[in-house]
Amino acid sequence: MKAIVILQAVSSWLSKWTPLFVAGVAVGTYFLPEAFSWVRGDTQTAVLGVIMLTMGMTLKGDDFRILMSRPLDMAIGTVAQFTFMPLIAWALVHGMGLPRAVGAGLILVGCCPGGVSSNIMSFLCKGDVAFSVGMTTVSTLLAPVATPALMLWLAGENVDVDAAGMFKSILFVTILPVVVGFFANSAFGRRPAYLEAMKVMPGVAVLGLACIVGGVVSAHGGKFLSSGIIVFAAVLLHNSLGYLLGYLTGVAARFSRAKRRTVSIEVGMQNAGLATVLAGRHFPALPEAAVASAVSCVWHSVSGALLAGVFNAADSLLSSRRRRD
Repeated sequence: MKAIVILQAVSSWLSKWTPLFVAGVAVGTYFLPEAFSWVRGDTQTAVLGVIMLTMGMTLKGDDFRILMSRPLDMAIGTVAQFTFMPLIAWALVHGMGLPRAVGAGLILVGCCPGGVSSNIMSFLCKGDVAFSVGMTTVSTLLAPVATPALMLWLAGENVDVDAAGMFKSILFVTILPVVVGFFANSAFGRRPAYLEAMKVMPGVAVLGLACIVGGVVSAHGGKFLSSGIIVFAAVLLHNSLGYLLGYLTGVAARFSRAKRRTVSIEVGMQNAGLATVLAGRHFPALPEAAVASAVSCVWHSVSGALLAGVFNAADSLLSSRRRRD
């Protein structure tokens, strides 16, 4: 019993300090790449599958009832994600004159579904967590069709996109683990031992994300600096504009403050880990495509936590003003 308490405490710490932990792994791996050289190919795919499994294990039948009771809200958020992020990426690629391979990687990030870590960030900034899980789930369920279709539309003229292969990858890497996790929760969700084990899952997800980032930096870290500041600028702009347009979408739709924050994070934070896996599998002739995905994988984790901090700081400032009044 003592061991599970320790694991829960570690999980809580990892959830709280996700950006620092992931950034620390990235920096450490840059100087010691062999530390995560084992996270390649099928191993990397398996780690991503574990992350998606942990998300599925948090889902309940009530979550799907919430989705069905708020279909328009879900539709607005999902359409925003699969519209803004791919088009912003396409505009940046052409507007900044990015190299062909790097551009393919950035567009791939924009065409991927929301990331698992966005649920954690929504929780940290007092967003609508159920809505966050719902948006991530919906975008993930749509990804096997939406991601290959968008890639063919936006990058098909420049990149040989294996739409069928990408469909299969997303199906087995994302959908299947989520479904398995959901049924595990449905079958064992009321058992005390399962509930205690679930408190460890956020930490498992963070460790998985750190492994993905470490594997990416191990494989491509040497190319980060050689890729130039333009790649970092493109990733920063892509991510930041996603946050901004996501928040403005919530304002236009007259969502609550919590839901506006959630849409902002869900739209801006993509599953860059999935993009990195897909880039390695489907663009072997364009190794630099994984660089943009890798940089995004690291930056999205850090920026999401920073944005959550900004939202919380705004709450503190507002509360302070109210007390003075």
